[in-house]
Amino acid sequence: MIFSDLHTHSCFCDGKNTPEEMVLSAIDKGLKTIGIVAHCFTDFEPSYCVSRESEEAFKSEMKRLKDKYAEKIEVKCGIEQDIRATYPAEGYDYVIGSSHFFWFNKEWYHVDYKKDYFIDVINKKFGGDYYSAAEHYYENVSLIVEKTHPDIIAHFDLITKFNEGNNLFDTSHPRYVRAQDSAINELVRYNIPFEINTGAISRGYRTEPYPEKSALDKIKERGGKFLLSSDAHAKENIAFEFDKWAKYLGD
Repeated sequence: MIFSDLHTHSCFCDGKNTPEEMVLSAIDKGLKTIGIVAHCFTDFEPSYCVSRESEEAFKSEMKRLKDKYAEKIEVKCGIEQDIRATYPAEGYDYVIGSSHFFWFNKEWYHVDYKKDYFIDVINKKFGGDYYSAAEHYYENVSLIVEKTHPDIIAHFDLITKFNEGNNLFDTSHPRYVRAQDSAINELVRYNIPFEINTGAISRGYRTEPYPEKSALDKIKERGGKFLLSSDAHAKENIAFEFDKWAKYLGD
């Protein structure tokens, strides 16, 4: 089976490799399509995203690679647009919609930065109540289509990044389930595919993708569509464990 991977990152944002190195790795892996995306610019937290100054250079480099490797692989240029993006997504082949932050008026906090940081945010901003944090998080996630107008919905349950084995909170808890179900019900009605994102597996945080199996099953039961993506920030992680999760999807 030949795969496409439409969610990878390069050194134009927070990735390790150049776009060309990512393209060459995708060719070596036998992919028919590779999509390289930039994290959208957020003025309140510019450290991980493409700068306004380098955005046009990124688009220009992607155009060069499309032309150079046209006979070997289809190259696509995308943007990962957060619901708190500062500027609209314009001039890209496709948009991946995402939500990376807890947000309190003008205060913001990463959802997926580091485990100790995450725990500290839950303690300080949510009084140690992980289910309150989940309710806040999924309320934001439910806005992904409305706010970003995406072609793909990214890492739906990113809040579980540091929760391997339910070590912080129980994803079967009624409050968590209600919050997640509400977001699923809102998003599936748009008929936009959810990614099965293996990025947290390749980086050693999880043994299941986003969404985890319980959420995958619910999305599938409610008519949701899926595509496989690696969220690779390094060339070696392109198409990571695609064979395994393609089998889970079946036909």
